[in-house]
Amino acid sequence: MKKYFSIFIFFIFLSAFAQDPVKEKQIKQAQEREEQERIKEVLSNDKTTDIRKVEEDKKKKDSISATVTVIDSLYREDQFYIGLTYDLLQNRPDGVSQNSFSSGVHIGFLRDFPLNKRRNVAIAVGLGYSMNDYRQNIKITEVDGKPFYEVVNENDVNFDKNKFALHYLDLPIEFRWRTSTIQSHRFWRIYTGFKLSYLVLNKSKYVQGNEKVRIFGNDDFNKLQYGAYISFGYNTWNFHAYYGLNSLFKSEAKIDGKSIDMNTLNIGLMFYIL
Repeated sequence: MKKYFSIFIFFIFLSAFAQDPVKEKQIKQAQEREEQERIKEVLSNDKTTDIRKVEEDKKKKDSISATVTVIDSLYREDQFYIGLTYDLLQNRPDGVSQNSFSSGVHIGFLRDFPLNKRRNVAIAVGLGYSMNDYRQNIKITEVDGKPFYEVVNENDVNFDKNKFALHYLDLPIEFRWRTSTIQSHRFWRIYTGFKLSYLVLNKSKYVQGNEKVRIFGNDDFNKLQYGAYISFGYNTWNFHAYYGLNSLFKSEAKIDGKSIDMNTLNIGLMFYIL
């Protein structure tokens, strides 16, 4: 009896041992399926993340594009200006010469109106102030309450100072071409135009030793000046030239019976600020 029981136990052990490889295969297959499911889930999550990232990038680009469009619709250039010039008197009467440094200062605001989609062609109109200080040898005094003009020979008379200063309210209008873009303020420009100037204050001063002559509000100066100008350059540095088309003085202002028919040429630098 014991013999048969031992044989039965032996067969059960063999059966159990024989089934282990099957179980191991099933377990391995189950593990593989779980791994594949996990990989699919990871890939699915990555794909969803990529899609979301693409959508977010597209939204950002669209937002940037919209922002650029809004900025571009308001894009204007060079609306404030400051100029420094050397002022030259043209058509001077015989014997008249300039001495020292005749200077001009010009400041103002220009409203920029782009004409094309790229916004590199425009017109501009503005309002400004200018002061021109002419140092020369025309002595201005008063005789019987009226201005009197004479040329001082600098070889014979050593005066300390002689000048007249003109202060204007300026109304410029100009045509503009430039290579500017919305991203950069460094560009080439050519601006040319016409300027009307209204004389708001004038004064002359002559000093020779103890002799000092000052005259304010001389009516012989033309109240209205007009002329053409051009500014061109790159970035900060821009050459500027203005040529007056009418005389600084009225025809009543005369030296030795001849009208002082002088106009001005101003050359220098113009600086633009957005």
